[in-house]
Amino acid sequence: MRYSVSRAALAAALLTFSSNALADTKPAKTDEEIVVTATRAEKGIPRKQLGSSVTIVQPIDLNLRQVRVVSDVLRDIPGIAVSRAGSVGGLTQVRMRGAEANHTLVLIDGMEASDVYAGEFDFATLISDDVARIEVLRGQQSALYGSDAIGGVINYQTLSGADAPGASGRIEAGSFGTVGAAARIAGVDGGFDYAISGALQRTDGVPSSRFGTRDLAADNAVISGRFTYDFAANFRIRAVGRYVNTEADTNGQNFNFGTPNYGYVVDGAGSYKNQAFYGLVAADLSLLDGAWTHSVTLQGVDGNRDTLDANVLIAANESSRLKASYVTAYTFGSDAVRHTLTGAVDYKEEHYQNTGPGINAAQALKRQIANTGYVAQYDVLIGENIGLGAAIRYDDNDRFKGATTYRVTGSYAFDFGLRLHAAAGSGIKNPTVTELFGFNPNTFIGNPNLKPERSEGWEAGLEYAFLDERARADVTYFNNVLKDEIYTAFSPTFVSSPANRLTDSTERGVEVSVQMLIGDSWRAFASYTYLDAKENGLEEVRRPPNIGSVNLSYIDPDDRFSGTLTVRYNGETFDSNFTLVGPSRITLPAYTLVNFSADARLTDKVRVYARVENLTDETYEDVYTFRTSGRAFYAGVRASF
Repeated sequence: MRYSVSRAALAAALLTFSSNALADTKPAKTDEEIVVTATRAEKGIPRKQLGSSVTIVQPIDLNLRQVRVVSDVLRDIPGIAVSRAGSVGGLTQVRMRGAEANHTLVLIDGMEASDVYAGEFDFATLISDDVARIEVLRGQQSALYGSDAIGGVINYQTLSGADAPGASGRIEAGSFGTVGAAARIAGVDGGFDYAISGALQRTDGVPSSRFGTRDLAADNAVISGRFTYDFAANFRIRAVGRYVNTEADTNGQNFNFGTPNYGYVVDGAGSYKNQAFYGLVAADLSLLDGAWTHSVTLQGVDGNRDTLDANVLIAANESSRLKASYVTAYTFGSDAVRHTLTGAVDYKEEHYQNTGPGINAAQALKRQIANTGYVAQYDVLIGENIGLGAAIRYDDNDRFKGATTYRVTGSYAFDFGLRLHAAAGSGIKNPTVTELFGFNPNTFIGNPNLKPERSEGWEAGLEYAFLDERARADVTYFNNVLKDEIYTAFSPTFVSSPANRLTDSTERGVEVSVQMLIGDSWRAFASYTYLDAKENGLEEVRRPPNIGSVNLSYIDPDDRFSGTLTVRYNGETFDSNFTLVGPSRITLPAYTLVNFSADARLTDKVRVYARVENLTDETYEDVYTFRTSGRAFYAGVRASF
């Protein structure tokens, strides 16, 4: 499918771009969406026939809301809670359906993106491209992807040269000394498809301490490219490269007994530098007129993180991941009943070394974990209304007992617009090298006897498409149980070490979403999540029981201007309280953030735009005592050719 970059053409679609002429204002059917994350097979599964819950963020959504950091748009997705420690550049965690932040598998252009050292992905490092697509697949997906995919999968995909050709660029400036720029060039030349992009986001920042005045600056830069060469109609080579560099100031919490503001965030002189290079090469071969496909992929990530205090190195680590995969899929049957059998083998190695000062010989050793996973998957599509699927995976780990996970899904769509969908599955999360071996004997000691975390759950939902499929509403209930949860235990001297809990954690809730295209100019998306997440009967921290958002956009039919209003509500939630004031668990007040963005056409190739974030100047905290940004204004210009 070719994605048009014309704003008026984009407005003609509810969830996908229209590839038709500008005058064609009929929206694309919602059942034409293909979800690639829901299967290891290359062809993906039609969203309308998928039993698992999925939300797709299209490039038009990122463009209209002027998203600069991907975590911001994730606040609009059902089932997701986002917490940022302070302002832009602070540790940003995403929790899906009440699971832990390290229970979400993050893919960027098909590459595993989590930090080997931390065991999770810090969304502070992910700048949004102007033309990208995000699939958020909820529920246990370890049967497809192995460890980490307990809460679900977030798949961030930049567009190819065929999908979004041409050259484009933007530059902007605004509050807190913020400047940003991005550029992209993409196209197709014979059998060669290319897309190269780069972005920079810099801010002088704001204070993160309630009592301080130190502005926390953050610099974030990314360069990426994706390339495909078709040697023949049935054979191609793919390559992806991505380099990320983040430098940001940090403040710590005061844990010096007998000093004022103990446990609170206070001004300091901390900072960190994070560099990561991601790479992927793949060969794809199809046989039997495309019925039998083969894909061999080699991918890796090499990352370095330095922690400094007053520009003096106090901690550092080097980590890497190497993963090789072979996937084959065979599709047979007819248009009435189409079967797909998929098999996959994944081999993955993760390496880690603590290179910081003040560590002993054992802490400085190079560590490695290796895992081989075997996947079998079966999907059947019956007509255009029924989809059934099952997957099973066995993981053979060199440090843990082998684990088997499963996933079953089902979807049935009635002709009058109602669709029933359900799924059930299990998930695992292996301990990280840091949890196993530690990084500093004076602060964090590893536990080599840790067991993998295990999760099992199910979901069931009703979806209704109406207004000639220009609108869709969905209500889904989910219920999960987590066993052997890894937590951090503190000694009386505040030296910490991880351990497995003996009690279970439970997560259940309801996700609601409504999205619609009203006439030829209005586009709306709303979501709400109710969550009941408890560990041994206590409500989990940083998981608000109530989260909601509304996005309403107007796009002028003549493509002269557009405007988008975004309202995000984050309900009351618990957080840990390390101060000497109040209980050990404190309630963070609810807050509502209002953003407004608009743009206008100057010429056929140039547009100006502006946005205001936190319009009402709301005072709020995602993490207790970490101060966040107030009202901010930004303006810029973009051009496309």
